[in-house]
Amino acid sequence: MPSKSTGLIAAAVSFISFGTSGAFVKPLLEAGWSPAAAVTLRALTAGLVLLPFVIVLMRGRWNLLLAARWPVLGMGLVGVAITQVLYFAAIARIPVATALLIEFLAPLILVGFTWAVSRKTPAPVVLIGSVLAVGGLVLVIGPGAIQAVDPLGLLAAFGAAIGCSVYFVIAARPNNGLPPVALAGAGLLLAAPVLAVIGGLGLLPFTATFGDVALFGTPVAWWVPLLIVAVIGTALAYASGITASGILGSRVASFIALLEVVSASIFAWLLLGEALSPLQLLGGLLILAGIASVRAERQQVEPVPAAAVA
Repeated sequence: MPSKSTGLIAAAVSFISFGTSGAFVKPLLEAGWSPAAAVTLRALTAGLVLLPFVIVLMRGRWNLLLAARWPVLGMGLVGVAITQVLYFAAIARIPVATALLIEFLAPLILVGFTWAVSRKTPAPVVLIGSVLAVGGLVLVIGPGAIQAVDPLGLLAAFGAAIGCSVYFVIAARPNNGLPPVALAGAGLLLAAPVLAVIGGLGLLPFTATFGDVALFGTPVAWWVPLLIVAVIGTALAYASGITASGILGSRVASFIALLEVVSASIFAWLLLGEALSPLQLLGGLLILAGIASVRAERQQVEPVPAAAVA
């Protein structure tokens, strides 16, 4: 397949996989798990799931991991650990919807950063796409998400948005030839102990229970939803997301990632019975329109292949 098609498929796999997380993490939270404990074991389990693939891919090429040590550190410490910590710190003070809305401003941060560094005004289609995407995001999460007043909570949420932006930038770079799966696996294995230490120091609530939990009305062992979210919602999601960013670039990949919110809403509707309103559906369409606008800017600056002209 052409690389662009591969990138779009990888991006779709990523946001759909990330979207399953809420439905499978919710039973753990309802059983008494704190968000920090759930995400720590989620990251650790996902890293261990990817470890065999990392070992096979890196056989005889461990020097690539050493050469890419800074991207790995950035992915693990900033892209995963710090982003998660700041997000949980934010939801402790402001509504979850508000924290999500601010965190998913990452695409706009990337647009603004590029604008500031290059001193070149983004193309109109990018600006229009940004407005459409953010408007759609507000509708999907809920207009009430903008109602927040706690300054520390808002600051933490904006920090999470910056961390999310760093994730896309690191994922989009070549990283000295390090395979995306290796970057994802190493980053997750690095993030897990950092999160555990933060929880152990009491900086965030860190509690877990190890009895049965209710998964869609059926009692199951606690590790069942954890394993599902670790394999699908974390290992597969991060590996495919990093792959997509490397092919499509950080800007386009970050805008496509906004569909994670739509995906999560659909899974909550299908699996948890949570209603999906017409406004949320309209928001999803606006996000798609925004993504199309941003992609149109890249297509305008890329040369048209001779075969396409013929």
